[in-house]
Amino acid sequence: MKLKEQKLSSSLEENIINVRTLMSGSSDLTVKPAKAGNVPICIIFCEGMASTDTMADLIFRPINGIGNERKMTPKQLHDVLQQEVIIAAEQKEDETYGDLCRDIMSGFTVILIDGCDKALSVGVQGYAARAIQEPTTHSNVRGSRDGFNEVIRTNISLIRRRMKTTDLVFKMTQLGELSDTDVCICYIKGAADKELVRSVEEKLKKIPLNTILECGYIQPFLESPGDAVFSEIGVTERPDVFTSKLHEGKVGILVDGTPFGLYLPKLFMENFSVVDDYTGRPAFAAMLRIIRYMAIVIATLTSGVYVALANFNPELFPESLLLNLATSIQDTPYPLLAECLIIHIFYEIMREAGLRIPSNIGHAVSIVGGLVIGEIVVSAGLVGAPIVLIVAVVAITGFVVPDLYDSIAVLRIVFIIVGGIWGILGITALSALVIFKLCSQENYGVPHTAPLSPFSIKSMRDFILRRSWRVMAKRDYHVQDLEGVHVSGNSESRKEKV
Repeated sequence: MKLKEQKLSSSLEENIINVRTLMSGSSDLTVKPAKAGNVPICIIFCEGMASTDTMADLIFRPINGIGNERKMTPKQLHDVLQQEVIIAAEQKEDETYGDLCRDIMSGFTVILIDGCDKALSVGVQGYAARAIQEPTTHSNVRGSRDGFNEVIRTNISLIRRRMKTTDLVFKMTQLGELSDTDVCICYIKGAADKELVRSVEEKLKKIPLNTILECGYIQPFLESPGDAVFSEIGVTERPDVFTSKLHEGKVGILVDGTPFGLYLPKLFMENFSVVDDYTGRPAFAAMLRIIRYMAIVIATLTSGVYVALANFNPELFPESLLLNLATSIQDTPYPLLAECLIIHIFYEIMREAGLRIPSNIGHAVSIVGGLVIGEIVVSAGLVGAPIVLIVAVVAITGFVVPDLYDSIAVLRIVFIIVGGIWGILGITALSALVIFKLCSQENYGVPHTAPLSPFSIKSMRDFILRRSWRVMAKRDYHVQDLEGVHVSGNSESRKEKV
């Protein structure tokens, strides 16, 4: 039997030796021997994980108050400490070395008593944490300004503050044999389908990773195999968005150490919804959603369509524009396909550089990019001015829906290659293939393109035209209410039925 699975001994010295052995003699492990009630005890905690002020108030002072004049047996001392002396919000008993060490590494302070085979763990966490700040990836005009941080308990409190119902359930588990990361499953009882919750729990238990440091580690194990273009799992750092998804009957997942939460299943149309859609006027929200849909089409197809038309169907351009394009193409040394690929790849390089370099020199990327692309490259005749304009257009439109930027960037390159080789016919065929692939995706029995395909008239109230809150308040929306949806643990269930 492994040491972590063994029961605690009644010998204090043996327990200390085994804990040190299991913790590999780590230098941050602090062992403080003491006496209470004339019984030897030992206080163990991890330096930097527990608050010294909280320990002084909840542990050290109460134990000093017992003194050694009062004679006690180990069992009596354990009961007095647990029931009378130490009163903390998080307090529990550990019976195995594995549970004891897990609590120590989670910020608990453990009290071992000589002659007692159980340890008393007291929650006095005090590790450093980033303050709650405004979300950086999903900005808004109206609405809350607080976002998740890296501490899972803080994130849970942000959700509970917004959803004060007894039906809100948080199930904590640990994943990763080495990291032993806290992962929390969140759902609203009665709104979320029981089969969906059960399936998510089973998939999490089967994750074979030894170390989990971010929610992106577990995201691929929750998606359907083979669906690599558009993600079926939603990611957000906004507690209000996360809570609204729970209200819709979805299951949320929080991972300790990351300021992002996952929710599933995700619909494709949810990429085009933002918080401000629900705080402003419905007509204005509908206009902005139409603009977002148009922006995605422009960001994905513009470069490929330009290359296809210029190579195979130049007569489709207006005459005045055609002359300028012909002059631009003749003055550049590379074929139009290679020219377009080079400039787009160079743009991605600049974007990645601007994202990764320190912020205090980030302006250098803007200066170099503006000089190289906007001035020198065109003046030197390496690329044409129309290509630079197209890159600027697709770059701006690609950021309109940030959740889809990764998918758009990949598809854009593919459309450029296909358009340069097969022309408009290739663009049309690839567009149809992408649409068919998108319509065939489903996760946990929920079609990714619902409520458009399969069409659900009841759910169209929040697709492009958002109905007013007077109408939407008459009936709660749940993801399992979509027509053609059969929530299940098998993502292939609907395909098999078809």
